[in-house]
Amino acid sequence: MPPSRSVRPATPPATLSTAAARDTEDAADLDDVHESGESGEEKLRSGIQSIEVGFRLLEVLTNEPRAMMLRDLAQRAGMSPAKAHRYLVSFMRLGMVAQDPLSGRYELGGFALQLGLARLARVDGVKLARIALAELRDALDITVGIAVWGNQGPTVVHWMESSHPAKASLKLGDVMPMLSSATGLLFAAYLPRSKTGPMIERELGSAQLYSSGSTPRSAEELERALAEVREHGAARVEGMLLPTIHAFCTPVFDATGDLALGLIALGHEGAFDIAWNGAVDCALRACAQRLSYELGYSPVER
Repeated sequence: MPPSRSVRPATPPATLSTAAARDTEDAADLDDVHESGESGEEKLRSGIQSIEVGFRLLEVLTNEPRAMMLRDLAQRAGMSPAKAHRYLVSFMRLGMVAQDPLSGRYELGGFALQLGLARLARVDGVKLARIALAELRDALDITVGIAVWGNQGPTVVHWMESSHPAKASLKLGDVMPMLSSATGLLFAAYLPRSKTGPMIERELGSAQLYSSGSTPRSAEELERALAEVREHGAARVEGMLLPTIHAFCTPVFDATGDLALGLIALGHEGAFDIAWNGAVDCALRACAQRLSYELGYSPVER
């Protein structure tokens, strides 16, 4: 008598439905299955979609100041909790994500910290700003520059002129005045007074004797001017340092929230958009925000 064979029971319809649903959900993650029909260039262009999908979880955790429950994390990332959990298991194995054993909440892991620190150690803010400003100069055809805080005050470290240069008589290494330039006002507004105080006091003494127009000539006028800079998140002057020359200076912040550098844009009256929320202001702000992000700055406290 032939030996009996075990017969695998048929899968219940409900199980088949669940499996099909899961396969459909994961289809976006497994684009590698179809790589055999793609050329090398197509593979390079398409990338690995599952990595991009999983990255949404890391992005949510990066922007959220607190550890998160699975359901909330999955919802913010736009995926089901079951799908999110599978990604999180892999991320925990890699150290990118950690889970609190008591609350079950998820947070960025130790390797994520090491990754961020490695990036910060290698990033050069001035180098990044030079590349970004070159694109902005070419797009708007305006004169742009970079200033950092030096021993003598806000110092120009990079300068790129437009096709119609502003006769600003500025050069690399020039120290900008604290009270009569957009650059000086920006640094005065965002740096501690322990750094800027001596230069401000010296210029205030001279301003009371010689300055005219909108240059602050008293401590009260200066505080009002600095409050306006902080309110707008940038500094602006209209013909203050040089007649008919208008300028913006916009802050770039580092990972600690401190002012790292100032982005300068200037031009002649009539050919330079000096309006708040105008073309120059918006482009300079967008550039500064991207650079601040690259330097590890977050406007939301973590």
